[in-house]
Amino acid sequence: MRATTPFVSGLTVYPVKSFAGTSLTSMELDAAGPLGDRRWMVVDADGATVTARKHPRMLAAVATRDPKGVRLSADGLSDLLVEIPSGPADVPVQLSRLDTATRAGDAADAWCSELIGHPVRLVWLDDPARRGMSDEHGGTLADPLALTDTGPVHVTTTASLHRLDAWAAEIHDERVQAALEAGKPPPEPQHPFDMRRFRPNLVVDGDLEPFAEDGWGRVVVGEVELRFADQCGRCVLTTIDPDTRATGKEPLRTLARHRRWDGEVWFGIQMVPVRGGRVRVGDPVETTAR
Repeated sequence: MRATTPFVSGLTVYPVKSFAGTSLTSMELDAAGPLGDRRWMVVDADGATVTARKHPRMLAAVATRDPKGVRLSADGLSDLLVEIPSGPADVPVQLSRLDTATRAGDAADAWCSELIGHPVRLVWLDDPARRGMSDEHGGTLADPLALTDTGPVHVTTTASLHRLDAWAAEIHDERVQAALEAGKPPPEPQHPFDMRRFRPNLVVDGDLEPFAEDGWGRVVVGEVELRFADQCGRCVLTTIDPDTRATGKEPLRTLARHRRWDGEVWFGIQMVPVRGGRVRVGDPVETTAR
């Protein structure tokens, strides 16, 4: 039996950009989004951001917030506690509206280099207010933004995921029929998508229409109020299985058929905190149309 009132069914924070997320039962948010979310990132020798788009092995690493900083763990590597660095923000980085970040240190660099397989650095953003949002994505430079791509809080709904699963099943059935008619082996079964592919901070469940979030202007949940900033364009990162790290064409193939406009495919929304506070799994979600 489905709940009639929308509620929070999942909360996830991603301390290191492109590493696996950590599921939480409660989450504190401030003006820059979930506390500790994407305050660290891996860069190459030129300061360019290194992500799981090209290095899926990063999805096998988990970064857990620690009172002193962040704890890194991955199969085959010893856990490493990386303390928040006290040095200057003097490492050049190539990220929109951010020129420099703070180096995490030799041990962190070595750990990330071994994880990825070539020399890289781990850096930390001291203050998200130094970056700020882009007006192209529904914000201003006065809205602090950590190292996430476009917005502080990424919100998805299970209703939309279920609709995406149904669309993907239809496409799979078409491909099976075409293969049979051509006398070729049918494609592998299409399994339901894991929401982790989309890397949301907040997942909303309940009796919702698929993609209802497209029309949300405000969301009130727990102590927090959020405002709509932008829809979320999806990239090749969603095609990487978060467990096996195998790549494929889904879900981008299905999204391209049903959710493509302005040259991108869309799933989920980005939101900006209007009022910070704590959110808990199970909290009811109130929405206002925009």
